[in-house]
Amino acid sequence: MTGAMQRVRLTMAQALVRFLDSQYVELDGVQTKFVRAMFGVFGHGCVVGVGQALSQGGHSIRFLQGKNEQNMALAATAFAKQKNRREIIPCVSSIGPGAMNMVTAAGCATANRIPLLLLPGDTFACRQPDPVLQQAEFYESFGHTVTDAFRGVCRYFDRIERPEQLMTAAIHALRVLTDPADTGAVCLAMPQDVEGEAYDYPVSFFRPRVWHLDRRPMTPAQAQRAAQILRGARRPVAILGGGVRYSEAGEAFLRLCEQANIPFGETQAGKGTVSWEHPLNLGGIGVTGGQAANVIAREADVVLAVGTRLTDFTTCSKWLFPAEAKVVALNICPFDAVKMDAEAIVCDAREGLEALRAALAGYRAPYGGEVEAAKAAWRAVMDAHYASESAQGLTQTRALGEINRFMRETDVAVGSAGSLPGDMQRLWRPGEPGTYHMEYGFSNMGYETNGALGVKLAEPEREVYAFFGDGTYLMAHSELLTCVQEGLRVHFCLFDNSGWGCIENLQNNQGNDTFGTVFRRRNPETGELDGAPLPVDYAANAAAYGLKTYTVRTVQELREALEAGRNQPLPVLYDIKVLPGSMTPGYESWWRVGVAEVSTQPRVQQAWADMAAHIRSTRDY
Repeated sequence: MTGAMQRVRLTMAQALVRFLDSQYVELDGVQTKFVRAMFGVFGHGCVVGVGQALSQGGHSIRFLQGKNEQNMALAATAFAKQKNRREIIPCVSSIGPGAMNMVTAAGCATANRIPLLLLPGDTFACRQPDPVLQQAEFYESFGHTVTDAFRGVCRYFDRIERPEQLMTAAIHALRVLTDPADTGAVCLAMPQDVEGEAYDYPVSFFRPRVWHLDRRPMTPAQAQRAAQILRGARRPVAILGGGVRYSEAGEAFLRLCEQANIPFGETQAGKGTVSWEHPLNLGGIGVTGGQAANVIAREADVVLAVGTRLTDFTTCSKWLFPAEAKVVALNICPFDAVKMDAEAIVCDAREGLEALRAALAGYRAPYGGEVEAAKAAWRAVMDAHYASESAQGLTQTRALGEINRFMRETDVAVGSAGSLPGDMQRLWRPGEPGTYHMEYGFSNMGYETNGALGVKLAEPEREVYAFFGDGTYLMAHSELLTCVQEGLRVHFCLFDNSGWGCIENLQNNQGNDTFGTVFRRRNPETGELDGAPLPVDYAANAAAYGLKTYTVRTVQELREALEAGRNQPLPVLYDIKVLPGSMTPGYESWWRVGVAEVSTQPRVQQAWADMAAHIRSTRDY
């Protein structure tokens, strides 16, 4: 029939693969293919659906074989983060436990505002064979399945119960994934019968589709409001958040700070966007920040928060900044812009910074030598930690310093949880922009080992070093095998301190004795976990996967291992035995945790009193 729409008969899974293969994003005139690869752990519910669609070809998507669903999704999250949210790796799973394994990763991506597309299998839409293998039944509704759990951790959720529903579901999924103000995890649950059902899809659905990341400008009225507040400031301080990185606005941020003489602190997501040596860069700010940033911030009268979610670690649970200090929040996301009763400036970071710089022409904050003095004092502390020595063994900060000095300017450091993120926000000296990759919005143990794979996939030409503790390794290290499979040389730096040292430190600092936070045998005399330490040879464990491994107990052994590891054709694991408790302490900071209000322990009673005193000097909102 003349003028009839061209159609092609495909299964829903085949149509999904073809659609994803034709998506692009555009920023500043540069187009990028949005999906080049797809992770999967095949099982019933996806192997004969999406698995069949991938295996029969007719697309350019590369298949990556995950070993655990959560871990592959964490790798995909890290990939998207390292790509500044311009590319993604969708993740496919079977139904039931395979799907549920990805819920944690969805929370991680959403917390960090990172696009992650999850494609879990689901039970039958027709319901004929119910209950099927791995189906959990909910008595209140046959329409309720375990994939509904994704609703609480995703920015967008849909269940495709007919093959033609894919079209609206996929378009809205891409709408969210490519929206810098609304991005996060997206879940398209796929009943296993529907994956294989066919429909005559319009050919136009598969045309190359470009999602334009248009920069939202700052309006003249916004610039005027923000400039008026800042012009009245005598001790302003700025916060460089992850939004500055994703907007590629590092130079614009520096130009504004230099012109207005505004010192700044870095969040975990923002660190590494500009040089750590810049005269106005105070380093990490907040709970895991350093002395320089926190001392200056404690006296601020105006806070310019750029591209930051203003989490409790950045604001010290809203204690760091004086109650009377005014916050000006420049953010693409309205939800984040209004936090802490801020003057909300909703715009793209780069566009907003340039407009604000023009509006602040002639203004310079009247700092004397305070910033320089604070930086000099903090630099001495940093140097001391990196040079620390102990007769008992290798300290964590010394090992970190040795690796930092060894790595090249182009090498990428990856981290996420435990005590190392605090050490690294305080002490780490990043190389080129984009070489400090820290997930600290969710502090997801296991992100480090798996995220390093994602970073290496994003930038295969760079050397990637993952920093994590023995506790993280025990939780999630399956994708080390994927690195071997794909021939990817990643350097896994395992700091073995015989337990969850970060949490033990928190436990002790709040008046509690060590309990349940170190790895020891059950003591038959006491009945408690206070027996002999558990001797674990992590190097031997990783060697069994096919990695080249080194056991390190001294500075010299670490130096030799790093040099040898750089020339290995395989992924490498350094099993670094460090002294427990040899991490950095807090500096001029406070973090609110739930201390027991009633206790028979005097030190816990004192911790409660200290918490109550701090709360009296925090902001309410």
